Amino acid sequence: MYEKIVAPTTGSKITFKDGLPIVPNDPIVPFIRGDGTGVDLWPASQKVIDAAVEMAYGGQRKINWFKIYVGDEACDVYGTYQYLPQDSLDAIKEYGVAIKGPLTTPIGGGIRSLNVALRQIFDLYACVRPCKYYAGTPSLHKTPELLDVIIYRENTEDIYLGIEWAKGSEIGKKLIEFLNNELIPATPEHGKKQIRLDSGIGIKPISKTGSQRLVRRAITHALRLPKDKQQVTLVHKGNIMKYTEGAFRDWGYELATTEFRELCVTERESWILGNKEKNPDITLEDNARQIDPGYDALTPEKQAKIRQEVADVLFAIWESHGSGQWKEKIMVNDRIADSIFQQIQTRPAEYSILATMNLNGDYLSDAAAAIVGGLGMGPGANIGDECAVFEATHGTAPKHAGLDKVNPGSLILSGVMMLEYMGWQEAADLIKKGLGAAISNGEVTYDLARLMEPPVPELKCSEFAEAIIKHFAD
Repeated sequence: MYEKIVAPTTGSKITFKDGLPIVPNDPIVPFIRGDGTGVDLWPASQKVIDAAVEMAYGGQRKINWFKIYVGDEACDVYGTYQYLPQDSLDAIKEYGVAIKGPLTTPIGGGIRSLNVALRQIFDLYACVRPCKYYAGTPSLHKTPELLDVIIYRENTEDIYLGIEWAKGSEIGKKLIEFLNNELIPATPEHGKKQIRLDSGIGIKPISKTGSQRLVRRAITHALRLPKDKQQVTLVHKGNIMKYTEGAFRDWGYELATTEFRELCVTERESWILGNKEKNPDITLEDNARQIDPGYDALTPEKQAKIRQEVADVLFAIWESHGSGQWKEKIMVNDRIADSIFQQIQTRPAEYSILATMNLNGDYLSDAAAAIVGGLGMGPGANIGDECAVFEATHGTAPKHAGLDKVNPGSLILSGVMMLEYMGWQEAADLIKKGLGAAISNGEVTYDLARLMEPPVPELKCSEFAEAIIKHFAD
């Protein structure tokens, strides 16, 4: 079946039903060591994961690891520019769940990003990035412990689809001319706008299908959280990009209020219901005035629209959501993208799950990770309906490769996410416990040690793994 890799002779396949994994007690899991410091990170991470599974289940469960090749290591095995061999793609498809270390950006070979390629090949549409603080982790923020968010980033659309043309390219010039001469003049709202002829040009597709399947996963995840964390915030720049990012917001609300109607309430609905609860005799107009402070300055037509919104909400969900019932529902709200960057720093405790598009999610996940200790402590997962790939979220740091120096926290915590996805929560909890205890005890790699006050000795990558395992028994 494979050209240059050999699957384990023991173990079983993970299968999928309705987008969820069915996991045997002896799953075969492909792993990609990763480039650069992957040579240090993966052995440390595998050791921690295996130790946690052994301690949690006493031999009743075991991961059978399957080494596959992607990135520079693949080129060593398969030849120049063979960064993404078919063997590895077949193995990921066959076994469903994989984990990988950091991968380099290829030079030549026609692949812009191996990470993006894997997401698109397997339709891994949900990039999931938890950002949670572990006590003792150095942070420049005064209260990093207040941030505990999970970012759901749409992984397959937006500008990351990579449909663009360079300045001066034949197709690029044709497209600009077509837009300037035909499409823009035919769209009155664009007025006399024109695209400069010396522009590079890209396409930003945002689909209803892509938006709603991401929000569906975010809401489903919220159901598993404690009641006070059951909130999904749609992050967008819809005030500027109305038909892409604004549509993402609208489609998210549509999904929440149809497919999840009995389980969800929107922020605006909660205001309407709350006003009625405080004052049962409140008029539609006064309720409208309270939910929209600019009501009196609006045109009569817009005022009528808001009054109708109030009436519709009360008619549709007062019985199921009124009289305080909405407080037990998942809250769905939305925030403008640039505002949320500020708010996760100034009001972090107000947010739980952030669902957004590809570019926003890229920026936001790194910004949130910086608050709780940096990408060295930031795990990641790419999840689809029939496949999931868990990954370190940082770069390859090739100058540190082979020195047994770097922090394996990101890859280890990605392993935690993988175990949770598989339903092996006991093993996942052991790793989180051990990691938290090691950091609190000052047993950390150089990147954290150099920022701690008072200073602590730095551990090697492998020693940090041993410290985590040691604290399993605490």
